[in-house]
Amino acid sequence: MVNSDILRIGVIGAGANTKLRHLPGFQEIDGVEVKTVCNRSEPSSRSVAREFGIPNTASDWREVITDPEIDAIMIGTWPNLHAAATISGLKAGKHVLTEARMALNLKEAEAMLAASLESPRLVAQIVPSPFSLGFDKTIRRMIEAGDLGELHELFVEFSNGVFVDPQGPYTWRQDFQKSGVNTLFSGIMHEAVLRWVQSDPEWVIADGLVGTRARMDPETGEYATVLIPEALSILARYPQGFKATYQFSGLASGVVRSEARLSGSAGALYLDLAKQELYFSARGSDAYDKVDISAEDKGSWRVEADFIDSIREGKPVTLTDFESGVRYMRFSQAVWDSWTDGSKKVWL
Repeated sequence: MVNSDILRIGVIGAGANTKLRHLPGFQEIDGVEVKTVCNRSEPSSRSVAREFGIPNTASDWREVITDPEIDAIMIGTWPNLHAAATISGLKAGKHVLTEARMALNLKEAEAMLAASLESPRLVAQIVPSPFSLGFDKTIRRMIEAGDLGELHELFVEFSNGVFVDPQGPYTWRQDFQKSGVNTLFSGIMHEAVLRWVQSDPEWVIADGLVGTRARMDPETGEYATVLIPEALSILARYPQGFKATYQFSGLASGVVRSEARLSGSAGALYLDLAKQELYFSARGSDAYDKVDISAEDKGSWRVEADFIDSIREGKPVTLTDFESGVRYMRFSQAVWDSWTDGSKKVWL
């Protein structure tokens, strides 16, 4: 495909993030047409089509994949359909961009990677973890430059009160059939950590808590059992010798926290994800100084543009390729296996 050609996108699943980011992102790119949308129901598909001026709707996601006029598919569904739609799309010769939380579990993620390797000329990309995009290059550069010295500890916390109310509804994030081993923001934040430290942990120990065991499912009107933790603690050890502590919670009834801290023998970094600010403190200092992010290092949301550039120009996928997705899914699987088996140590 050359730059002057029209590239036609088919969308499978048009939830909040697809409508907020992906559809406007694609429609801003010259020579790109969102041709068809298939949402969970025909009325919702028609509603999205009207809102975004999409010419066609499909009643079944397989129709999008088998349409010979569609060049690439965007999968914006819950994780339960990511593997099936991705593998079918690649086999049909379509480029694939799938929403984050790569798959239900590690086995599915590995099958997706295998399918992508069988079709190396097709672009296979996952929507990246967005929270630290503006700081990833700077954090990595400072680690490599020795600003932190020998890394000793890493702390990540992402806590809010979304599940505090016991009368709150049952959501897809609590539904194991839809979310699988993806627990709170553990996998998506671990993806950011992978960008910083360029290494996978050797082992993890995890403990989870379900605050409210059963919640009303607004779709069925019946109570459903919650199997996915509403709070999660993880301890991990890395081959370089440092340890990592992850704390995720939807049960934080007080102050919301969203941050990461990296501490080494020469200094420490503090990333305030809520304020989108990065700070550095040298060893012996009693204060943090704000880090100025250079224009060269400052990343931004370019998911749709990067996907199209990879298709048209052959640019390699960096955020996020399927190999990286399998790495964070391996972590998510190990976390799940640990907490469901009495918080035993699980080696990756």
